[in-house]
Amino acid sequence: MSVQPPMATLQPPPYHVTLRTFLKEHEPEVWRWFSSTQARTDYTESLRLELLKRTYRLDRTTHSELYALGDTALERLGLSVPLTVYQAQQSSALNAALYFMPGEAHIVLEGPILSLLNADELRAVLGHELAHYRLWQEADGEFFVMDRMVQAMAADRRAEPSHVNTARVLQLFTEIYADRGSLIVAGDLKTVVCSLVKVETGLPSVSAESYLQQAEEVFSKEQATTQGLSHPEAFIRARALSFAAAGREADQEIRRMIEGPLSLGALDLLGQRELTDLTRRLLRMLLAPKWFQTEPVLGHARLYFGDFEPAPEGEIDGTLGEELAGTDQRLRDYLCYVLLDFAAVAPDLDRVPMAAAFLLADRLNLSERLAELATKELKIPKRDVNKLRHDANQIVDDASRQRD
Repeated sequence: MSVQPPMATLQPPPYHVTLRTFLKEHEPEVWRWFSSTQARTDYTESLRLELLKRTYRLDRTTHSELYALGDTALERLGLSVPLTVYQAQQSSALNAALYFMPGEAHIVLEGPILSLLNADELRAVLGHELAHYRLWQEADGEFFVMDRMVQAMAADRRAEPSHVNTARVLQLFTEIYADRGSLIVAGDLKTVVCSLVKVETGLPSVSAESYLQQAEEVFSKEQATTQGLSHPEAFIRARALSFAAAGREADQEIRRMIEGPLSLGALDLLGQRELTDLTRRLLRMLLAPKWFQTEPVLGHARLYFGDFEPAPEGEIDGTLGEELAGTDQRLRDYLCYVLLDFAAVAPDLDRVPMAAAFLLADRLNLSERLAELATKELKIPKRDVNKLRHDANQIVDDASRQRD
């Protein structure tokens, strides 16, 4: 499939844009340090030394065809920087990597990649690596600053799982972006898929059509999500490339393949913020009735959120249930425990908070699990739980009339 996607399609991924804003807002001092001239200078000098130590530099005279491919890739990506290509020493694994320095593009080839790929496939691989450069020089280098900052946070011994997960997801989306750059450079989906599969398998001959069909077979059987640590699996990358080649707007589908459902055990920094938002919205709906807004209850809510305010009475968050439908069971259990917390915090309100919790859980498809947990954690007999669920509307209506 021959394509020439417009350059406008090669925009920083939404994940990058959102994470950049988040980090600049919540970690301004760390951001300033990684943006400093000193930090950039130290990084560049260490990189130059590493290249000298572990690679063989390929010069333009003896590798003119290789550099011609690289120059074409630069042009098609709208870049105008000097390119230097290296061959890694003592490396048999097939790979290529960009060593980013402002104003200079350095690409290291690993393993027998020069002999495995044909010219078009090699240009596609160079395009992938140079797309990294294009991303990292955007916005005066802010996406590179972000990348270094996140990787450093994840590598710190004090790192939380959310830092590690953020670094992982950031890398995965970066690779999807770079694959789109490869497609722009190659101008042909089959060429990019062949280069991808050859590098992944080491096979000298592969069929792009066959592999694209294989990728679709995976998704016909399950809603697959990547398990990759730094790169998505090849079948996911191939599918994302097919979306780009078709000009399909597929940000949500790609996000689903990369991030999967919101999961309590694998939250990144943005996922933490999303869960915080879900929790606040849940409490705003639960505590909207005036009868529920006693001083102890609102005080308890402000232990969750210091600036908490209930939703106006009668207001319904119409999208919350749909958003929760894609979350994992542990996260849904967490939200049930939040409901139980407020059902038990005001004993003077008797059964009414628990009834309100069941009414809200019904709208969010959480009621069955909430009933199980009410019996387990609050020791409410199952028979009483069933009666409470059955009478919930009447109980809440009576409480509202008494308040009025």
